[in-house]
Amino acid sequence: MIIPNRNYAQLKDSYLFYRIAQKTKAYLEEHPGTYLYRMGIGDVSLPLCSAVIRALHEAVDDQAVKERFHGYMPECGAPFLREAVASHYRSRGVGVTADEVFISSGASDELGDILDLFDRSCGAMIIEPAYPAYVDASVIAGRKIVPVPATEENGFLPEPDEDLEADLLYLCSPNNPTGAVFPREKLHKWVDWANRRGAVILFDAAYEAFIEEENLPRSIFEIEGAKTCAIEICSLSKTAGFTGTRLGYTVIPEELERGGMRFNDMWVRNRTTKTNGVSYIIQKGGAAVFTKEGQEQIRENIRVYKNNARVLMDAFDRLGIWYTGGKNAPYLWIRCPGYMGSWEFFDYLLEKIQVIGTPGEGFGACGEGYFRFSTFGDPDDTKEAASRILDLLSQ
Repeated sequence: MIIPNRNYAQLKDSYLFYRIAQKTKAYLEEHPGTYLYRMGIGDVSLPLCSAVIRALHEAVDDQAVKERFHGYMPECGAPFLREAVASHYRSRGVGVTADEVFISSGASDELGDILDLFDRSCGAMIIEPAYPAYVDASVIAGRKIVPVPATEENGFLPEPDEDLEADLLYLCSPNNPTGAVFPREKLHKWVDWANRRGAVILFDAAYEAFIEEENLPRSIFEIEGAKTCAIEICSLSKTAGFTGTRLGYTVIPEELERGGMRFNDMWVRNRTTKTNGVSYIIQKGGAAVFTKEGQEQIRENIRVYKNNARVLMDAFDRLGIWYTGGKNAPYLWIRCPGYMGSWEFFDYLLEKIQVIGTPGEGFGACGEGYFRFSTFGDPDDTKEAASRILDLLSQ
């Protein structure tokens, strides 16, 4: 008899975005033709930059010529892209070699797959509110979850407690959903905690390109001691608009080992067993991101999204509403006004001004009473939404 993975029965209903979609659908059925200002889902609205598009076209043309055709790619990533990523780190003063870089189809895939490296007895510490996949991937793998509450009082950036016991720790900075960013000294405390305990930090750096303040680290490997306790997972989805193209990378230092086993070697074996690599065409496009031209162009796109954030921050500042995020992150996390619940505020915005955001409750119990706005939308829509929010909440 086939025995299913009964851990799936332990998953909570993944209802957040389904519920948003159902509420939105019902509203449009009652108000046909109404335009909605969608600021909930963290998908990009600007197209891929021209340097990437040109590289993608060239790669497609390569596939039509025998001498330039590529079939299977190396499972751990094309050497040209692994070196491009490593060189990008080095340009920021972070020593990373190409052999420490692994190319993936995106951060979401890696955040779950990376758990293969650790025995199932290893518990996972998750700072909440959190990206739901951290919890779900750990539950599916049958791991004990140790929740760590993040609150307004600690700026949604808790510090380690020596009483906390876990073998793995998910850290996301800039954070999704709160937009909070760990300053160097706080991140150093987590690195020191992990090294003392022999724990491993799974560092989600998907939004690092939005950090503009110099005292805020964009990579955990800027912190002394991180190479013996951390794995960094990154994505080109928000950095360069690859949400529909799917490309990311994971950095596993050569120094990282536990029980006499090197995680870099283990991940090589994992990838060569479980994947056939990312397509040549996509990797060629990804390499263009790390050229001088590509970096200039993606920074222009990021400036658009950061201006969206400024528009929203100005509205919330004028209203006196507390928030985190925005300046160094593509999300704003606000306290719901008037002591509204997260879903109550969602309904209020939808019914009154046709603006859609994301209720904080969907990111864990610590998110109740808070609300997330994405800054990845169209600039004109963002300005109109901010104006409507300002008018509504000024009454």
